[in-house]
Amino acid sequence: MRATTIDTGEVRFGAHLKTLLALLPYLWPKGRGDLRARVLLAAVFLVAAKVATVYVPLLLGRAVDALSPEPGAALAAVPLGLLLAYGVVRVLARAFAEVRDAVFAKVAQSAIRQLALKTFRHLHALALRFHLERQTGGLNRAIDRGAKGIEFLLQFVSFSVLPTLVEIALVAGILWVLFDWRFSAVTLATVVGYVWFTFRVTEWRIRLRRVMNEADNDANTKAVDSLLNYETVKYFGNEAHEARRFDRALAHYEGAAVKSRTSLSMLNSGQTVIVTLGITLMMIMAARGVLAGTMTVGDFVMVNTYLLQLAMPLGFLGTVYREIKQSLVDLEVMFGLLRSAPEVEDRPDAAPLAVRRGAVAFEGVSFGYDPRRPILQEVSFQVPAGRTVAIVGPSGAGKSTVSRLLFRFYDVTEGRILIDGQDIREVTQRSLRAAIGIVPQDTVLFNDTIYYNIAYGRPEADRAEVEAAARLARIHDFVQGLPDGYDSMVGERGLKLSGGEKQRVAIARTLLKNPCIFLFDEATSSLDTKTEREIQDSLRAVSRGRSTLVIAHRLSTVVEADQILVLEAGRVVERGRHAALLAARGAYATMWERQQRSAAESKAEPAAEAAE
Repeated sequence: MRATTIDTGEVRFGAHLKTLLALLPYLWPKGRGDLRARVLLAAVFLVAAKVATVYVPLLLGRAVDALSPEPGAALAAVPLGLLLAYGVVRVLARAFAEVRDAVFAKVAQSAIRQLALKTFRHLHALALRFHLERQTGGLNRAIDRGAKGIEFLLQFVSFSVLPTLVEIALVAGILWVLFDWRFSAVTLATVVGYVWFTFRVTEWRIRLRRVMNEADNDANTKAVDSLLNYETVKYFGNEAHEARRFDRALAHYEGAAVKSRTSLSMLNSGQTVIVTLGITLMMIMAARGVLAGTMTVGDFVMVNTYLLQLAMPLGFLGTVYREIKQSLVDLEVMFGLLRSAPEVEDRPDAAPLAVRRGAVAFEGVSFGYDPRRPILQEVSFQVPAGRTVAIVGPSGAGKSTVSRLLFRFYDVTEGRILIDGQDIREVTQRSLRAAIGIVPQDTVLFNDTIYYNIAYGRPEADRAEVEAAARLARIHDFVQGLPDGYDSMVGERGLKLSGGEKQRVAIARTLLKNPCIFLFDEATSSLDTKTEREIQDSLRAVSRGRSTLVIAHRLSTVVEADQILVLEAGRVVERGRHAALLAARGAYATMWERQQRSAAESKAEPAAEAAE
């Protein structure tokens, strides 16, 4: 079979088989004797259901034979035992199938849960680079479709395809034993021909459906785009042009839809012809047997019933085959995520970070997201315990990269980063990140309550600790003034709160975490001057006595830092305190003068407008 990409839905048989084998451990989980027992019990009920199913035509045939010698006999003379047994076995066949489904349901849902959870955890273990290069919505869809794919595969493979195979084997065996090998051969030939024809036509129909769906999407896109640009269409008087453009798309869809519907008729007609040929041939053979005295009228009915009975589950084969292929593709994408190796991993001998004073040191650090484009080049500096160091510089200088490296979202290319003398690559990531608290430039909150978002810093904290952190962040009084208090919802990404309120929630969350090292990554860059001043007061208060690294664009926020580093093009070009850097008349002084001039002009504009 031709190998193509996953996106086309036509994956090699080997890839399908590999995906199914990867799924098996979740259906026979280690250490779960209860689930394994359910699998075995479900298998027993599966066989029992099919044995009862294939026994129904036997009883029907015997009942017909019992009625045949005396066609005019009264109902009382009919062997009621056979008829009652016929009814009971039909009920049992259905009952066994339902019990099988109920018993296996916990196994299936457990497999879905475990695989989805494993994928979710693995995604969190992957490096930041992976998430920056992938769309979050696409990852969510991969998990969702993968979970649904598991459910569909288990439902149809375990409860439709596999039982049908068991039934075919039982029917072929019964016909061989009771009559002749030729009856088994015709049955198997009919089933094989039916399956082969269905698969081939379905593959063709999948391609036609894909073209139809693409044409449908194209027509819909053109319609939405035209209506969204209603004013532009009117400006240029292009209503007729838009109608012609939409009609061409509809014509493309019309042709594709006709082909798709025609192909479905061909599939249904071909399936009917194959089944009818099989049944007709079986009926001819059975009729000859009745005339020869080797078979009874009941046997004639039984043979016909068996083939009709097999044709019923096979009737859904085209749909099931298409959906199984799609489910395998979705599962392959999900397992592909699991095969993505984390870029940053703990070493086998990694020990927890032992924080004594919280001193941070960058020693000759070089790094680039792409080896061809370095971001940091031989950057060295120290943040002494309890001191504040600020990093400033123009956009693109590499300031935020410093914070990502400190959190070990990436590993440095050259040099090393130390905390209290320990290389952060030699300690566990969990302990490293537990020691650092960050207030980022873009504070993103969960779509939950204010209480939940503050408590996220330390989920096990009690309410008194959460409120104490809120008081330190100067947001407690604001929260108490809300109608729902701490139970107020913040909205998606915290959109119901202002920038300053979100920043205070972020500060409270970081305070509750109680880290040894603070990192403020342009925490006030998007705020107005008054709010910025208030937030800066909060930050200075909460970070007093702790090692603090401040990454800033506005120089007015770092004038009190113990040391200021100026980054340009990934290199430290200046360092010192605010006054000394101004006196040096270098890059820092130039930036300071530019920002002061810009601030003065911003204040002058409203005054000039008011004077006019």
